[in-house]
Amino acid sequence: NTGEEDPFNFPGMGGHDGSPASTSSNSTSSSFADDITKNLLEVTEPYKDRGGLNPRRKKWKFGFDHVFSPSQTQDDVWDAAEPLVQSAIDGFNVCIFAYGQTGSGKTYTMLGEPQNPGITSRSVRKLFKSKEEIEASSKGATSVHISVELLEIYNEQVRDLLGASSTERANLQVNANEAVGNVMVSASSEEEVAQILSLAQSRRCVKATKSNAASSRGHLLFTIHFQVENNNGKGVNRYGKLHVVDLAGSERINKSGAQGSLLKEAQHINKSLSTLSNVIEKLQTKQSHIPYRESKLTNLLQNSLGGDSKTAAIICCSPLSVHFNESLCSLRFAEKVNRVELKAGHNFSC
Repeated sequence: NTGEEDPFNFPGMGGHDGSPASTSSNSTSSSFADDITKNLLEVTEPYKDRGGLNPRRKKWKFGFDHVFSPSQTQDDVWDAAEPLVQSAIDGFNVCIFAYGQTGSGKTYTMLGEPQNPGITSRSVRKLFKSKEEIEASSKGATSVHISVELLEIYNEQVRDLLGASSTERANLQVNANEAVGNVMVSASSEEEVAQILSLAQSRRCVKATKSNAASSRGHLLFTIHFQVENNNGKGVNRYGKLHVVDLAGSERINKSGAQGSLLKEAQHINKSLSTLSNVIEKLQTKQSHIPYRESKLTNLLQNSLGGDSKTAAIICCSPLSVHFNESLCSLRFAEKVNRVELKAGHNFSC
């Protein structure tokens, strides 16, 4: 607690009073701010000393499917994400990704801690529980196979975090939206997946910057395959895929102090995030050409960003006024994401 004013206000779904969201020249609203089915987030520009003049602090209102205040918990976030994981069990391509500036809490939200797990661990637990229930209810007629893969996109190169050697892990090719030659591990238990995740985390590129003492320098893609097969020889009954993505944080070079290799990493991170934003914008406006291949990140996620897939974006924002501009940029990205409609309906949630 720094003692400074929090720029965020959380009126929630009950914050709609029927009046237009934008009420003054200093107030701006998203297209969803008046939607009574959305949760409101109000954002106020930090105070600036204008030499005695009217401070003229700008205000913004956004409407999202879910809004979480700092007092809410990992349980609350999981309650919102769990239906997407169920969709993977039901046979959909699903993507849950965390977006925001470096140090805003993305890795904690996705991975959490042993005593307070994030979305990744909770997703694995639900998938194995569903495996047990499906196999038990079928009385031996059905088998469920769960396999996992872990990739890192570092400096626009795809690295296999499960490869046996550094040579095997380096610079994989991408063909037809899939990494070529990476390790896919068939997992028999939740504990086995936890060990695999721990190994992958130890191989991830993390460095200190002025903005974050443990800054992820690449995007982590954790993919879980959920395949239900009939044991009567009729083959696969259904197949779902879940991507849980911890994106590297966007960063302003002048704040992070990036130089040398850190600068190169930051440039690649920002470029790939810019491409992701561009892809989202093209999907939003229903363009005939979507530039998935302009980055390895969007290329690998193509099947879970378009078509009949289901996607949730978790936007992490810092409450500190020094990071206000970055937080506002993240919220504008979230607003863009929330407008996307996929073939199966309004499947992008934010």
